[in-house]
Amino acid sequence: MNGASARRVRVLIVDDSVVTREIICNHLAQSPGIEVAGVACDGCEALRVFDSVRPDVVTLDVHMPNMDGLATLDALFDRESVPVIMVSSLTQLGADTTFEALDRGALDYVAKPDRGSETEEIFGSELVRKIRNAAGADVQRILRIRRERKLSRRHKQRASPPASPASSSGMAHACIAIGVSTGGPPALTGLFAALRPPMPPILVVQHMPPQFTKPLAWRLNSLSELSIQEAAGGEVPRPNHVLIAPGGRHMELRRHGGLVKTVLSDGPPVSSHKPSVDVMMQSVAAIFGPNCLGVIMTGMGRDGVEGCRSIRQAGGYVLGQNETTSDVYGMNKVAYVEGCVNRQFALDEAPSQIAQEVRRLLQSSPAPAHWRTAAKEEVVR
Repeated sequence: MNGASARRVRVLIVDDSVVTREIICNHLAQSPGIEVAGVACDGCEALRVFDSVRPDVVTLDVHMPNMDGLATLDALFDRESVPVIMVSSLTQLGADTTFEALDRGALDYVAKPDRGSETEEIFGSELVRKIRNAAGADVQRILRIRRERKLSRRHKQRASPPASPASSSGMAHACIAIGVSTGGPPALTGLFAALRPPMPPILVVQHMPPQFTKPLAWRLNSLSELSIQEAAGGEVPRPNHVLIAPGGRHMELRRHGGLVKTVLSDGPPVSSHKPSVDVMMQSVAAIFGPNCLGVIMTGMGRDGVEGCRSIRQAGGYVLGQNETTSDVYGMNKVAYVEGCVNRQFALDEAPSQIAQEVRRLLQSSPAPAHWRTAAKEEVVR
């Protein structure tokens, strides 16, 4: 554990459901090093309890009467920079609100189980792990990063002229593989709001529950000049198109005759995750070789490290988000320390860095013969 391990991590549970509060309380009570400092049924009560118990971490329901999760989150941050983990319903509205909460500074989230059999995994394992990781986090730094990112995004949207048409010639035989975890939705929002065509096909693995990846794709697509969607399987990666791995499914590329298509699978977790960044990146490296650009971003753990290694071994290039602009300098740090990253980048520099490396890859690695053949077949189809 981190610096908070010398004492028990004190948690305030905020949820309008009595049943949910009791379930979370029971799981936390059985977790060594964690204690329930208080409970609240809505935002108004949460603020009163918070002032009296001063918890180390808050778990916050998204939808509540009287004062909802977003209003409560802002009010908590007005009092103190406390780590907040959102507890969201598995709905479109729940996902949208959760993404907004992450933009405003919530550290992480869990999705409420829709089946009783998932309760132990989500509240007894995932939530406990995220509480321990959140305790002692530098929330002031994360709040500063996210606020600066939002201001920068608004400024660029006002200042940048409309994009001029650009040729995507040659882009089809390259690929960008992006892996991201904790802190990913706000980081991806900034990245895709600024990326401009032409771009090679882009594949993204973001660790999140099944019901959240489609709303994430919709959200990113609404602000990007690229076309962004959740992968359904069977897509041929195309320039200026982004495919996001669906939650709970591995996504990889496989060759079908002269074409390359996405394949989704329901195998066991790899590197503790499903979808796994490693699975996606290794498949991209095997097909695109030196024409592959890997991007490893903010997140806990080490998923993506072996994928980045595969890309470099295949002759591709890997960019890693730096510590200063990462909400959590975890999997990108491991990849960098283990020599799997060619170069680090600050998040606001990512679009220009990616465009620069794409140009370099295309200039140094002309399209192999099988890609020229595949491109012709795709035109015919």
